[in-house]
Amino acid sequence: MTSTLPDSPEQGALRRKVTVRGTVQGVGFRPFVHRLASELDLSGFVLNGTDGVFTEVEGTPAAVEEFCRRLREQPPPLADVRDIGYETVAPLGGGGFTIRRSRTEGNGASAIPPDTATCTDCLRELADPRDRRYRHPFIACTHCGPRLTIATGLPYDRSTTTMGVFPLCRLCAREYDDPADRRFHAQPVACPSCGPRLRLTPAAGTEPGPADGADALVRARELLARGAVLAVKGLGGYHLACAADDPGAVATLRARKERGGKPFAVMCADLAAAERIARVGPAEKTVLTGHRRPIVLLRRRAGDAAGGLADAVCPGSPQVGVMLPYSPLHQLLFGLRGDPPGPRVLVMTSGNRSGEPIVTDDAEALSRLAGIADAWLWHDRAIAAPCDDSVVRLRPDGSELLLRRSRGYAPAPVPLPVWVPPTLAVGGDLKNTLCLGAGRDAWFSPHIGDMGDLATVTASEQAAQRLTALTGITPRLLAADRHPGYHSSRRAARRATETDTTLRLVQHHHAHIASLMAEHGLDGRNPVIGIAFDGTGFGDDGAVWGGEVLLADYRGYRRLAHLMYAPLPGGDAGVGNPCRTALARLRTAGLPWTADLPCVAACSPEELRLLARQLERNIACVPTSSMGRLFDAVSSLLGICHRARYEAQAAVELEAAATLAWDWDDSGTYRFGLRSTYGDGTTRIDPAPVVRAVVGDRRAGVPVPVVAARFHRAVAAAVTDICLIARRGTGIGTVGLTGGVFANALLDEECTERLTAAGLAVLRHRQVPPGDGGLALGQLVVAAQKHDR
Repeated sequence: MTSTLPDSPEQGALRRKVTVRGTVQGVGFRPFVHRLASELDLSGFVLNGTDGVFTEVEGTPAAVEEFCRRLREQPPPLADVRDIGYETVAPLGGGGFTIRRSRTEGNGASAIPPDTATCTDCLRELADPRDRRYRHPFIACTHCGPRLTIATGLPYDRSTTTMGVFPLCRLCAREYDDPADRRFHAQPVACPSCGPRLRLTPAAGTEPGPADGADALVRARELLARGAVLAVKGLGGYHLACAADDPGAVATLRARKERGGKPFAVMCADLAAAERIARVGPAEKTVLTGHRRPIVLLRRRAGDAAGGLADAVCPGSPQVGVMLPYSPLHQLLFGLRGDPPGPRVLVMTSGNRSGEPIVTDDAEALSRLAGIADAWLWHDRAIAAPCDDSVVRLRPDGSELLLRRSRGYAPAPVPLPVWVPPTLAVGGDLKNTLCLGAGRDAWFSPHIGDMGDLATVTASEQAAQRLTALTGITPRLLAADRHPGYHSSRRAARRATETDTTLRLVQHHHAHIASLMAEHGLDGRNPVIGIAFDGTGFGDDGAVWGGEVLLADYRGYRRLAHLMYAPLPGGDAGVGNPCRTALARLRTAGLPWTADLPCVAACSPEELRLLARQLERNIACVPTSSMGRLFDAVSSLLGICHRARYEAQAAVELEAAATLAWDWDDSGTYRFGLRSTYGDGTTRIDPAPVVRAVVGDRRAGVPVPVVAARFHRAVAAAVTDICLIARRGTGIGTVGLTGGVFANALLDEECTERLTAAGLAVLRHRQVPPGDGGLALGQLVVAAQKHDR
């Protein structure tokens, strides 16, 4: 935060204009200013503008100075004050302090805060039979409730939210206008008399019929207890819910949604319920119960200790994604004291069909989720911005690794270490997320999804429109990935032509490294050794990159090393077949396809013949240096996963296997080859010795978890070796770990420990995802550094 106080006169009245920027709308900032000014006997006013909060205060110099100090040091808990500007003006006299009507002019940028979990005061009222908001599914106040998902524009007033269609009743209006009330200028404020209405709509042809209000909740709980699948309208979209301890219900939801084997997230009624199914440490507890309430990946309890969690919730995974209720509707869905007992753990997965964006519109929910849901629990408060649940993993040191940055985090601004012109970065085609920046701030959109169909592409375009509307920033520069086939890049090119805007294309792995640098506040004057490991990225030579070591700053990069190429049969279409990737790596390592190998046994004789011919003739075989594909290959070599039914399944299950043996006494060692005798100065990281060792151990009967653990350690050792070589050659001692492969907790931690022990400084992602969900931030800063001001 920056602030500079002007000189103050020593006596007489002092009047000062104060401009506060950051996340200062929708967090109770104006009520806070009103109470503070009144307490200090200051006159003046406060108002919202499109680019911040503006106030003028007048009184004794001491009182004005105290006002500015407390404004700076003690803002409301949900506020993120980034900049405070001061200007001394002539005193006007007069008394009293007022909240003025918001103004729409302004040339800076502000931001709507993220949605926030229900606060303890509102929860207490929700459960109090004496309170007029007892069991009100939409209870909220200045300190909690929806923000981004109801906002339609700036400045943030009730008229620019989806609550504007609900006129306040007399009692709510009195609270809204009372500076001493917790709901003073709380835009989501409502009560059972004047707020949204809750409804339950059963699937066509089922009985009994629809229900409203409290009856809708009673019926919803009954349906869940009987094994039904329920579509539940949350803050940022619909969820699909069922009892997580009911194997039949979970299997039904999995089949109807065509989920394959991808794990479901669950919502637990309370912390005690979470602790019955998973191990919850102090750091996990803090994040689970905090105001953001993301999905937290926890170590699942095994066997009978798993609290009845159905195996089909997260098949083959030692982890389960857990979140706690974050809205009053969720609290009521589990029931209050005195309600009949029901499920204490619910599967709570995004309300969509496989590959589509989350559903937010009620009519669309009834049509698109037909055949999946047995009933719809919904309400008439519109959702202005789709917003999926965020996903977090906790490291051993308690730090967060954000895997999906969405509800609770977006669109909170990310401070930038370099100046950028108004720029929109459109991210990639997987885990698409946008990033809009101007000056020294950047704003992420919520998670959008994979750009595999028109609905998601359209959702991305709508997210761009919302982001520009809610920040007041019109981009003069567009940034996109260099991949010529990406939907996101093609759309950006079309937009650039239509709006006469400059488009800059950024190499995929350079963007990953730049994203990490920006997150850590590096100004780019000194490059870093970036380890960018992922599944797919378009390389400068037309190959599929993904096992890259780059010397990079914001302006450019040099390829220091990479995983040796191997053919990827079928290109991107072959990613879903790890067995084929394994066969290609066997061939590159000079090993025959013998029937005792699991990846060979997984293929039919005809598939083997066709693949052999394809590899021999180099037909539709794109060369790849992808570390993600090597993880897939080893997973299949060990018989873990041959056909991936969801992204990164083979690698995720390989990590899960390695976890089982991670703490064993492991004397086995695999080593990658390092070949540096090439004219272009790059080092080739040769996986052939590791592939041979994996095959040898597999044939020798070494347990699969031990081999998986040895492979992970071999990758970490290779990272350390190549970074030491790079340090000797460049003098650079800072290493950044980025790319989707570093969502792997074992690899992330092992690399960090080894690099730190070798005397290298290590940068890791915390608040920006390491995968493609963080790509847009890197695109933003790289494109901006190549752009003239």
